[in-house]
Amino acid sequence: MAVTRDIVATYRNPGQVFTRLSLMGVREDRALFWLIAGCGLSFVSQWPRVAREAAATGADLTEAMTGALMAWVFFAPLLFYILAFVLHIIMKVLGRKAGGFAARLALFWSFFAAVPLLLFYGLAQGLAPGQGASLVGALWVVAFVVFLFSGLRVAYWTGPLAGLRAET
Repeated sequence: MAVTRDIVATYRNPGQVFTRLSLMGVREDRALFWLIAGCGLSFVSQWPRVAREAAATGADLTEAMTGALMAWVFFAPLLFYILAFVLHIIMKVLGRKAGGFAARLALFWSFFAAVPLLLFYGLAQGLAPGQGASLVGALWVVAFVVFLFSGLRVAYWTGPLAGLRAET
């Protein structure tokens, strides 16, 4: 299935999509693609806000964009890998047997699937900051958390990776 269809299907039934993604096997390249694409699109989502702030303060737009680029494209992937490791350790403490890929799959896909809302949030911040933008941001957080918990449930309890012991 196309990645755009998988994203739309995740909003309807995240558990089913995570099960289908898990059945594809341990594919680090695919998980890394979702993470890098999500971080790149998150950088793009910052453009309207950064441009508005640079215009309002008279700051150099290039410098402001460089900061957002560094944060989302270079540092965020490292933080996501650390967060995936922490999630995996928490699952091990809870007695779950799946390998570290299960946590990475759940986290990276959840983030990537929630990126359309993050793009909308960035647009809202750039055009009309305030309560409306905050509501869209809260909606993004809720979607991300719901997708993450659905992915972790499938990855560590009910899905095809649940009994698979792999390296962290």
